[in-house]
Amino acid sequence: MKKMTCRDLGGACDVEFQADSFDQMAQLSRQHGMEMMQQGDAPHLEAMHKMQDLMKDPNAMSAWFTERKAAFDALPNI
Repeated sequence: MKKMTCRDLGGACDVEFQADSFDQMAQLSRQHGMEMMQQGDAPHLEAMHKMQDLMKDPNAMSAWFTERKAAFDALPNI
């Protein structure tokens, strides 16, 4: 199991997520982001807009994903 924060995954806060795989970690981050968006949290809304802009460029999105996955893989197990 590894630990990352919302901010580590491109978000806006230091809420921690724990997961065994990067896919699980990404899912936890997405769920959190959706919750914050529904609450109208301005910093998270800004982070979501940045992510939406990133998604417009498949190469940029792929690079972002590769970087975050590498960061996850480099983390020690907790």
